[in-house]
Amino acid sequence: MNLMMTYLMDRRFLWLLLIVNILGTVYGYYWYIPQLDVTPLIFVPFVPDSPTASLFFVFALIAFLRYKNYPLIEALALITLIKYGVWAVVMNILTLQVTGYLPWQGYMLIASHGAMAIQGILYAKYYRFKLWHVLAAGVWTLHNDVIDYVFMQYPKYPGLELYVREIGYFTFWLSILSIGVAVYVYQKSKRERE
Repeated sequence: MNLMMTYLMDRRFLWLLLIVNILGTVYGYYWYIPQLDVTPLIFVPFVPDSPTASLFFVFALIAFLRYKNYPLIEALALITLIKYGVWAVVMNILTLQVTGYLPWQGYMLIASHGAMAIQGILYAKYYRFKLWHVLAAGVWTLHNDVIDYVFMQYPKYPGLELYVREIGYFTFWLSILSIGVAVYVYQKSKRERE
């Protein structure tokens, strides 16, 4: 385990991870362009969920490379990487089940979003957020759910429109679970510091 932790904070590995996450973030915002073209301006910051999650992690990685911590960004990264990582994996698998078909991009999204959730958790040991950072990040995350499922700005997946209420319900509880993970990380790091 210590060997893995050594690799996680190795500067060469951090640079590689930073480049990969920047490329993934750019692709993610590109993926959202068709939806953003028809999104009212007031909702635009809340629509591209996954690339914004990876953007938070990009800033956390930059902080690590500078031997710093950005606690609010780290809380946002942890919660949203888990939430949207798991969410996209589930939605793509659900798309395959409902439609019987998933394009190659769907399989790529399963792999990349699964990696998002994993990297959020793997770096949790290095986050230095406080409880108020988790609460602020939690408000952002739940507010995003309201934008997605009350104002209907959720990511569009072909064949899943009939299940939007169920998806919204699942998304809410996934947010709660992700916030719960961040609270656990905070409590664990607090105990280790005492």
